[in-house]
Amino acid sequence: MKHFYLLLILFCFFSCKENKKNNIIQLIQEWKNKEIIFPNHLVFTVLGEDTVNFSFSNTQYRVLSYMDSIGCTSCKLQLSQWKNFISEVDSLTGPKTAFVFYFSPKNVDELHYIIRREAFKYPVCFDMNDSLNKLNHFPADIDFQTFLLDKNNEVIAIGNPIRNPKIKELYMKILLGRETVSKNENTILETEVSLNSTSLPLGNFSWEKEQKVVFTLKNTGNNTLVIDAVATSCGCTKVEYDKEPVRPGGSVDLHVSYKAEHPEHFNKTITVYCNAKVSPLLLKIMGNAE
Repeated sequence: MKHFYLLLILFCFFSCKENKKNNIIQLIQEWKNKEIIFPNHLVFTVLGEDTVNFSFSNTQYRVLSYMDSIGCTSCKLQLSQWKNFISEVDSLTGPKTAFVFYFSPKNVDELHYIIRREAFKYPVCFDMNDSLNKLNHFPADIDFQTFLLDKNNEVIAIGNPIRNPKIKELYMKILLGRETVSKNENTILETEVSLNSTSLPLGNFSWEKEQKVVFTLKNTGNNTLVIDAVATSCGCTKVEYDKEPVRPGGSVDLHVSYKAEHPEHFNKTITVYCNAKVSPLLLKIMGNAE
């Protein structure tokens, strides 16, 4: 059955451009059924303060999320989305699924601050020596640093359910015992789309002022356009849009807001998952928050 799960993972990423597919296939083949080795004697804390006796040895499934020290910590964590996902899984599956977070931050004080700010009250391991990664050599791509494991810590599925709604759907199917996919579920009526722009510069501005831009997505095909989800590369970027399906010839505005947490040069990505032939759509905003 694990082989079937991995085929489903390939389906989740088949909307990627051709030059990425071979790399993804190779990565999935490398990690299928691989056992994750956990280091001994690492400490888990809640809110970066209280040490907890955290064990997941008796759970049927484990969702392991690893974060390295590269890039923007706040952008990569997206803790509010993780809280929503954990709550959803717990309500549907009960205690059979454990969530295991290993963070190897470059700035531990910043990570403490973010966890407390987001009121993330789940056990987290501050792996300052990057011990977990040294034992397992995880992929460098953040999209493949989250794993669904069985009770033997073997990889059932790979992919970040927070960043990819198709991966989230796959995880939920497995956790709920609905691993089979009907032909109707795989039959998607695709359409064509056009954008007013795929990249919008925001220029120079005070980092304390929120910035807003609008991307317009037009349905130029013959079938209804349905946006499944919109993901951002950072919690400082928000997107609002009308959730109603868009008829052929119609359009939908994606209202993007950006609020810097500190002065920075930024280049943020908005990923739109929809039934367009070229999905997912990658949109960019960039500028200097001074």
